[in-house]
Amino acid sequence: MMAEKEKMSSEDDKNRLYDVTFIGAGPVALYGMYYAGLRLMSVKAIEMFEEVGGGLMALYPDKYIYDVAGFPKVLAKDLVQLLERQATQYPYSFCLGEKVTMLERQEDETIKITTTKGEHYSKTVVICAGLGAYIPRRLDVPNIKKLEGHGVYYFCRRLNDFNDKRVLVVGGGDSAFDYSMMLQPVAQSITHIHRNDFFTAHEDSVKRVKESPVRLLYPFWELKAIEGSDWVKSATIVNSQTGEEEKMDVDAVVLNIGFLTNLGPIADWGLKVEKNSIVVDTRMRTNIEGVYAAGDIISYDGKLKLISTGCGEVAIAVNNAKNYIDPKAKVWPGHSTEKHDLVQKKLARKNKLENQ
Repeated sequence: MMAEKEKMSSEDDKNRLYDVTFIGAGPVALYGMYYAGLRLMSVKAIEMFEEVGGGLMALYPDKYIYDVAGFPKVLAKDLVQLLERQATQYPYSFCLGEKVTMLERQEDETIKITTTKGEHYSKTVVICAGLGAYIPRRLDVPNIKKLEGHGVYYFCRRLNDFNDKRVLVVGGGDSAFDYSMMLQPVAQSITHIHRNDFFTAHEDSVKRVKESPVRLLYPFWELKAIEGSDWVKSATIVNSQTGEEEKMDVDAVVLNIGFLTNLGPIADWGLKVEKNSIVVDTRMRTNIEGVYAAGDIISYDGKLKLISTGCGEVAIAVNNAKNYIDPKAKVWPGHSTEKHDLVQKKLARKNKLENQ
């Protein structure tokens, strides 16, 4: 990947003071890196996974995303690749496979970032850690725990795992409906069940599934039992209102009934937190000076947990971080076309001087 060279060199610059350091390297952080580069800030991103992309790459790289501006639909892995390409057109540093354990504002007003591999220093920090640590909710159904990883899935990482499979999808949210749409072209059959008479997924996603070959059963349909010795062989579903039961042969059960979120070490950094989210103001500032946050991990009145809103939030955070570092710099940098050309000229002059 593009990040590999910088990943190697980043081991030598931990003591360098960066203008802005992103905690996380998911889609929101990648867009923030681009914007920071546009403003000629020195940029670093620290990511706990071994590759950029955050949860998109770790959990569902082959899933289509439908709510990103400019794309009728785009595979998660393709979106990450494009965002990485956009971010890395400016000087950058990735530190992959490092988990941030502590954040401390020092007497000289710089911020020390402690990770599982060492320490980093930055003038500002933007936290883009997604949902933090999140664990899928589990159903109290016999055999589920035993068959996790053996036909019971909480995330669908590889489309090929479901080729010609008989699949049962459980859930009423966006991920559940996205998985039904994602798997329908390759699976032998899909049954999708939900216990409520309403869905939390986008209306268009529900409409698409209803109009597809997916067999959608709702309301009141729940998973009662899963059978199989070393792999899922069958599942029993039940209508909780009528008592009707159906046993079906299945090769895979995909469960999407929500997540239990946990901020992990972030909860100990002295940040103001409400309901497992970091509280920010309209400038994306946290209660710690010089520390900003954006994306799914933040909370404010009217917050929507979408990639599109996260990208807007991180642009606000970066532009305010620039003004924090240099009060003479305007928060609003001007139109991107004008700014991009100016930055490219400045970078070209800098490279020319360095090569003389």
